[in-house]
Amino acid sequence: MSRVRLGLTAVASPLEVGAGEAPMLLDRLQRAFAEAGLERLELCPSLQLATDPASAVAAGRFFYDQRVDAICVVAASWFEDYLVLDLLEECDVPVIAWARPGMETGSLCGMQQLCFMLKQLGRPHCFLFEEVESPEGLRRAWDFARAAALRRHLRRARIGYLGHRVEGMTETTAHELALKRIFGPRVVGIDSQLFLERAARVPAESVTERWKQLTSEVGRVTASHGAGVEAMQVYVALKEIIEELGLSTMAVGCYPHLMGKVCLPISLLAEEGIPVACEGDINGALGMLILTTLTGQPVHNTDLLDPIAEENAIVFSHCGNGGFSLADDRRQITLGPVRLMNRGVCALFPARPGPVTLVNLVPTLNGYRMGVMFGEAVETDMIFPGNPLRVRFQSDYRALLRWIVAEGLGHHWMAAYGDLRRPLADLAAMVGCEWVSAA
Repeated sequence: MSRVRLGLTAVASPLEVGAGEAPMLLDRLQRAFAEAGLERLELCPSLQLATDPASAVAAGRFFYDQRVDAICVVAASWFEDYLVLDLLEECDVPVIAWARPGMETGSLCGMQQLCFMLKQLGRPHCFLFEEVESPEGLRRAWDFARAAALRRHLRRARIGYLGHRVEGMTETTAHELALKRIFGPRVVGIDSQLFLERAARVPAESVTERWKQLTSEVGRVTASHGAGVEAMQVYVALKEIIEELGLSTMAVGCYPHLMGKVCLPISLLAEEGIPVACEGDINGALGMLILTTLTGQPVHNTDLLDPIAEENAIVFSHCGNGGFSLADDRRQITLGPVRLMNRGVCALFPARPGPVTLVNLVPTLNGYRMGVMFGEAVETDMIFPGNPLRVRFQSDYRALLRWIVAEGLGHHWMAAYGDLRRPLADLAAMVGCEWVSAA
């Protein structure tokens, strides 16, 4: 899981009330972040405060050398807006503009001036007016910083595209130019015939033991031994290709000929931090990569299937390719044939409960649109032969369905545990992706 590197500095104008407190404020801010329990956060405090153009440039060069993802600037007093602008010319990353309360310091005035400039110049920024130890301020800064780290991560990502998308599922078509311009990943094509030949060359005896091990880790096995061994051969071939091509994620055109062959390998790769979307949905693979990077956990890859009216819930699921940790209990997992084709092997289990954020990414004529919903996944039985995720929403389910249609969103929803609406909104704003969210 990638780290989030956050630069810290203080800014002040020497004549102003409070300027002398800048070193102490920076120390307090660093300590507050360090004690906030943010495991992936790596702080990069600058020894050089920004109090004149030369020191601002020096701080910016320090942050550039540290390859920070974002910079948090706390204003000890009023300051000249060009100080932060000079700093950003050396290290062009998103900025957390943190003003502190204080009638005479002018900290708030300075940050208002700076944010005017950042807005006009189109620089990604987040404004805070809090004491530096404020838990809400720290949480807001953390959400913004991890969105900035995600933005940087995506610029270097590669999405493998094995096979083709499902005919008649146009919403999953990737707009490769817009995807590259807005988010950063490039798409790497993989020939499906060559891939299958490669998988067939994996010696069956080399993967038999792994299949046997998997069967001992789950509650039930109804798939054949041959199907399990073939799935392990596919898993090995996928791993090799991912490593050779430096892929961060993949979209596999499974429907219909690879159904049952790639499902279990996708489950296993998810647990290794490599999300894979099915049905050749490159946009879905990007959505899964975004959620996996934010959470460090496997995520759901689903269809929006059907509401349960009496519960105001909606059921989401695909055929059974979820990571095992998405189950509440491994004893609930069945390794069995895939639906529709009744062959191969996939991982069948009900999804575990908890708050979930659901994301759908679709191309538009000019770019991309990100739709986001938030709800509470509740306990469910196997109401669909896949990985059913039963989500209750605050809004009426009919209103949600109307909202999805009105916004022109698709039917593939990627779901991660936790409330990720704020960092997702930050990411969309940073990269210039259209953002729509259900209330």
